[in-house]
Amino acid sequence: MHPSLSAVPKLPDFAAELNPEQYAAVMTNARHALVVAGAGSGKTRTLTFRVARLLASGVPSWRILLLTFTNKAAREMLARVGELTGVDSSHLWGGTFHSVANRLLRRYAERLGYQPGFTILDSDDQRSLFRALVKQYAGKTTKKDRFPKPELLLSLHSLAHNTGRSWQRTMDEEYAYLEQHADTIGRIFEGYAQRKAESNAMDFDDLLLNFVRLLRENTDVRQELQQRFLHVLVDEYQDTNVLQEELISLLVGGDNTSLMVVGDDAQSIYSWRGAKVDHIFNFCNTYPDAEMHKIETNYRSVPAILEVSNVAIAHNSRQIVKVLRPARHDNRLRPAVIPAPDNRTEAQMVAREIDSLLESGVSGRDIAVLYRAHFHSLDVQMELSRHHIPYRITSGLRFFEQAHIKDVLAVLRLLVNPRDEVAFRRLVSTFPRVGDATATKIWSGWQQIVEHMPQEDLMHMRYSEQMRPVAVAPAVRPHWGAFLAIMDTLHPVGQELTPPELVKRVQNYLDAHLRATYENYEERLEDISQLSRTVGDSPSLDDFLSQVALLSEADQEVQPDDDCVTLSTIHQAKGLEWKVVFIIFLAEGLFPHYRVITEGNDDALEEETRLFYVAVTRAEDRLYMSFPRYNGHSYDSQYCPPSRFLTTLPPELLDVWEC
Repeated sequence: MHPSLSAVPKLPDFAAELNPEQYAAVMTNARHALVVAGAGSGKTRTLTFRVARLLASGVPSWRILLLTFTNKAAREMLARVGELTGVDSSHLWGGTFHSVANRLLRRYAERLGYQPGFTILDSDDQRSLFRALVKQYAGKTTKKDRFPKPELLLSLHSLAHNTGRSWQRTMDEEYAYLEQHADTIGRIFEGYAQRKAESNAMDFDDLLLNFVRLLRENTDVRQELQQRFLHVLVDEYQDTNVLQEELISLLVGGDNTSLMVVGDDAQSIYSWRGAKVDHIFNFCNTYPDAEMHKIETNYRSVPAILEVSNVAIAHNSRQIVKVLRPARHDNRLRPAVIPAPDNRTEAQMVAREIDSLLESGVSGRDIAVLYRAHFHSLDVQMELSRHHIPYRITSGLRFFEQAHIKDVLAVLRLLVNPRDEVAFRRLVSTFPRVGDATATKIWSGWQQIVEHMPQEDLMHMRYSEQMRPVAVAPAVRPHWGAFLAIMDTLHPVGQELTPPELVKRVQNYLDAHLRATYENYEERLEDISQLSRTVGDSPSLDDFLSQVALLSEADQEVQPDDDCVTLSTIHQAKGLEWKVVFIIFLAEGLFPHYRVITEGNDDALEEETRLFYVAVTRAEDRLYMSFPRYNGHSYDSQYCPPSRFLTTLPPELLDVWEC
């Protein structure tokens, strides 16, 4: 029944290949072990050698289960195990939680009412099914009562599963503005479950939900798997959610199974998607016989950077205390702190320093600019484009390519040029139940009116009067009327609004659309607020829109394989490293975020501290930390005191620039 080993395992020289901390973790005979591996300390190496050690000591490969968070991590570790031992690692059970759950559910699907050939719905399948259900249950909506988009409902549905909460509680705590639609949302979720069951299908979240249910409800299956897997190993344990933690406990609940988890509490930064740092904090209470191994030798960063990271994380009261020690002893410069007068100057200084680094021979691919929120990167994107420095963004779309930003810009473009068909169709398509055909009909009526009007008349047009002849369906009239009204308010009689004031009015107009469309509604508003501050730096709206178009065109010249600087949120940068790292917008209220500060949530503030720690420990040779004293030049500019993450660092560790 079980595959045999394809070769007799060879014995690596563990003592020679590993440092003493890694060696102790790899060679332990403890039944339960927690390996706390600091940033850059060789966590993957330790876990890989642990698997190799088990194989070399005679454990059959099919009796080892390795659980990871990415398929890439699993493939790399299994390939390395094969190189170390000569064993065919394909017999080893290794993969993501979801992929392992899928393999085992195929064997036991009938226990849960499924057939073995069940289908897994991908994200497109889910959206398609939710669209059909929204159409079935949501009925007609009005301008004041827009029903949330399928993508937003999917986010609510998934977050509830991954945090172990009911969808009602999740909505109350995370999406309170959807309360008016609660009854309809409930019917849609019930319909979704029914449609999946009728189709013999599971979605991604169901794989974990159903696997946990299988183990809970079927003692014989649970015992069979406990006896099969003698050794369970878990990577990135600090990122496990409640379902993953229960899955682990069910698999190792027998008398024989050994469990080793590897992680770093100081790098737990994903609570917003369900990760529970308490799992790693409580491991030794959950398993009283557990050994803890700390791996504190860092092979990535120079001593000056590690000194900053150690001081930064020491402020957290809830932590597994460790101090990173450098394996490198390069005598490099201290981390630089750059206090800039404003956000534009901060971006200019970062761009100039990157330009200087590139001229000195540093490769673009060895430089990263990291930030807490995507909108922090707006000015840097613009400055890098002006300096013709190629860059790529790993944290999402370029700022001006984001849908909500394009929606705002479409209104501004139409205000400047009412003949702009692309902008017009984009705006009309934000109306509920308006597709391409309806947008084409409305555009035709609009175009007949504007195409023969002199430019001077267009610039002073009263839209609600001039566009009265345009025919629209009764269901669309409320949205059409609101659109014409906002266009009128952007041309108030007797005055000219500043570009920031225009953006604010457009934001208010689009608010209902943004709420109904995006799960991260508040983050989108922050993006638009930053757009308002940036447009305030331009001489006119025309100049700003021209600059955006030219920058976007220049960005198209960057090819995927170019030697590009990386721009990334810190969350996306976890697990990566660069020779040179810039951390920008390190201002109180921006990083840490103002909501964390005002709510007085100690756990959330400690996660912000861990996020800063993760950012610092991405740097190998050079670290720059900057903040703007003011964010924006317009009437809504923000005063930005330096982040507590900077002010609590000892001055002797830093090189503070004079600006």
